[in-house]
Amino acid sequence: MNASEGDFVTPGTPVAIPGDGQPGEGVHTAAGEAVAVVAGTLVRSGGVLSVDPSRPPLNIPEMGDVLIGEVNRLNEKTAELRVLHIEGRPGGHRDVPAQRLFADIFVSELVDRFIPSAGDAMRKRDIVRAKVIKTEPMLKASTKGDPDLGVLYAACPTCGVELASSDATPDFNVTCPRCDYRGFRALSNGFGHGFEIPDGSDLQPLNRPGQRWTEEAESTLGHDGARPYLSPLADHRRGLSHEIPASARRTPSSRGRDGRGGRPRREMHAADCTLCGTATKVPFKPTPGKPLRCRDCMDKVEAGKASKEDLAREREVMREARSKAGETMGTKLFVGGVSYEATEDDLRELFSPHGELKEVHMAMDRETDRPRGFAFVTFASKKSGEAAIKALKGTEFKGRRITVEESTSGGSRGGGRRRQRR
Repeated sequence: MNASEGDFVTPGTPVAIPGDGQPGEGVHTAAGEAVAVVAGTLVRSGGVLSVDPSRPPLNIPEMGDVLIGEVNRLNEKTAELRVLHIEGRPGGHRDVPAQRLFADIFVSELVDRFIPSAGDAMRKRDIVRAKVIKTEPMLKASTKGDPDLGVLYAACPTCGVELASSDATPDFNVTCPRCDYRGFRALSNGFGHGFEIPDGSDLQPLNRPGQRWTEEAESTLGHDGARPYLSPLADHRRGLSHEIPASARRTPSSRGRDGRGGRPRREMHAADCTLCGTATKVPFKPTPGKPLRCRDCMDKVEAGKASKEDLAREREVMREARSKAGETMGTKLFVGGVSYEATEDDLRELFSPHGELKEVHMAMDRETDRPRGFAFVTFASKKSGEAAIKALKGTEFKGRRITVEESTSGGSRGGGRRRQRR
């Protein structure tokens, strides 16, 4: 393909000279063919096409840009797009830097209805129009909220023929004119028309936004690790229905859907956003005193839009949460220099006068099954733990002088070993 006005060229790039144009500086003609001899942008002035050697600006996607991309990979909850073009920008067709070459579309940003997996609304090699909704730390896009966003072109995964839109069966909005394939895509109004969307095109009813899936379509969705993102083989050479390969089956779980194998559904825990106080739910048990933000506040902080006052209030909220948690969750102590002859009962007898104990754990060597010289003692309240530290730190126990201090996550055991070697 020959380069034309506005394109970036390098030495040897074929150049298309208009019928009424002439080659200028940086363009050489021989045997009726024109090629660029320097790197730069093709510009035209007074019928003369020449190369402007000034470097074009980087083609980097920004917030709000509309991308044209090809579905490069399907994960369980994301569709990965390879960016091909940035609309509305001079030179938007040029390659983008490697660190911005791919954009992820999360499953909740595909279409305005429940989608179990990304492969239920897009397939590999589909051409998609999407809007950039996040640039840091990685590029993220969405095909929701605008009828022009979505799949523009899709090939039949069974036979490769271009799919056509269809309203014959609810929730099966694309069909193959050659074979019996039918499926669902998050369609753009431009599907089947190319990049220019004709006036009056309205394919959004085929996406059935906000509606429940029909029973027939529900059985084809990718619940609990089922098709279609398991492998390129499943994506290109198998039809609508196929058995899950044994290598891709997950360990059966009693919590999986309908008793089938799959990842257990995560329990959601109620919590309040530490930044704005809004009630939310998270798929993990909140830790008092740690930042826990709703999605809007996460985006606000990552974009640098959270004020110093907002962050100061959040720190105060976390400080109060840590203070309250200290009394309800207790405190864990590290005990070093413990005699090899001591038992957990001996430690319990030593520490119990200072408060209610929740747990006593003596570290044991897995190979020799002998004590390693340190232990952990957990009190029911923080005050009891502080009293034990004050009373027992540096005291002699079973012929050895012990150290007692509050345990810190991640490094206590290592600290115990270092103390033991001294």
